Amino acid sequence: MLKQRVITGLWGIPLLIAAVWFERPLPFFTLLVAIWGLLAVFEFYRLSSSLKLEPLIPFGLVWTLLFILSPHFSYPFLTPALLTSAVVLSLVWLLARPRQEKAFLSWAWTMAGILYVGWLLSHFVALRGLDDGRNWVFLALFVTFGSDIAAFFAGRALGRHHLAPNISPGKTWEGAIAGVLGAIIVSLLFTLKTPLGLPISYGQAVFLGFLISVLGQLGDLVESLLKRNAGVKDSGKLLPGHGGALDRLDSIVFAGVVLYYYVIWAM
Repeated sequence: MLKQRVITGLWGIPLLIAAVWFERPLPFFTLLVAIWGLLAVFEFYRLSSSLKLEPLIPFGLVWTLLFILSPHFSYPFLTPALLTSAVVLSLVWLLARPRQEKAFLSWAWTMAGILYVGWLLSHFVALRGLDDGRNWVFLALFVTFGSDIAAFFAGRALGRHHLAPNISPGKTWEGAIAGVLGAIIVSLLFTLKTPLGLPISYGQAVFLGFLISVLGQLGDLVESLLKRNAGVKDSGKLLPGHGGALDRLDSIVFAGVVLYYYVIWAM
């Protein structure tokens, strides 16, 4: 498992860095997020089969894509319009379906995929479009990676006290604390005078590292709860050693949301 994780990281991380770095002549990062989001939401809908639900998969895929692409369009009230149309049109679609059993549960699952994947991922695209957006995206990604790596190895070596045994038995308090420390260390690197440096103080870096790590680990638990309810270990097999596309979004999407609102409100 560890070997597969490392091999996947060796080709996946350089691809991700290149997509974030180069925004011309094409918005490569947006394209990557769009492809990843569609794969992730498809896996999300596929999980519902074990619950005998039938979400509106084509509808969910289209609106997920629209949300991800929406930051590139400056129309006023676009996000409320997308949200309203998603709710109304999907409810109308239910009326045309031949099977009416668990109709509203299937609708709720459809909307959950659109919001969880499409709307949350759109914050990453919006973050990339801000001033110093490239470096803010790198901060979100690298701090999350630092938190995950520190939590993984510390949990294996030192883990004794379970964090949430009913949701994810492998996670420990020791790993969670190490994850926070790892995130803060990586975040502090972005205060240095380098091409990736950001106009943040040491205190801001510590605060952001702490916040991203804590919310990211909570996001990880949320997805673990989702998979436990669906009766699966991984959402897919796209990434050897890591699971599916949805498995890689659990903590990252929260980081993008946190940083986006921090930058536009506090910076």
